[in-house]
Amino acid sequence: MAKVFNTRDSRLAAGFRLALPAIWLGLIIGISLIEAPLKFQAPGITIPLGLGIGRLVFTAMNWVEIVIAVILLWAVLKDSVGRMFRGLSFGLMAVLAIKVTFIRPLLNMRTDAVLAGVDDGGSSWHYLYIAADGLLIVGLVAAIIVGMRRWVAVRPGV
Repeated sequence: MAKVFNTRDSRLAAGFRLALPAIWLGLIIGISLIEAPLKFQAPGITIPLGLGIGRLVFTAMNWVEIVIAVILLWAVLKDSVGRMFRGLSFGLMAVLAIKVTFIRPLLNMRTDAVLAGVDDGGSSWHYLYIAADGLLIVGLVAAIIVGMRRWVAVRPGV
């Protein structure tokens, strides 16, 4: 049987480098691009109820993103990977760190103010979160392409 990956590359790490960016991309598309905008169009959803649901969903999503990023970090550091994939991976992790440690707490404060009736809910912080997710989407698509090109390049006999 022909080897799919070079001898310096563990199959598990290589598999994670291919699968995790795709899973992460699907998570962002499903939650940020589909669930979040549609939630407020459901019958009976009030602003406080939608914000409460959103906070729960995005907190869970961010924890899943962190787990994915940690496993991806292991997969990148485990084996020899190209500089482009390594750079993309570290860039993705930096954007995630900013999103989770800086932007989300600011959005949580805004949500608290809206739920307390102190604020009307209009916030430019949502645009930063959207921009961070946009950067993640572009970076994840690039990581998938780079990862697949590397995988295809080392497959003998194809």
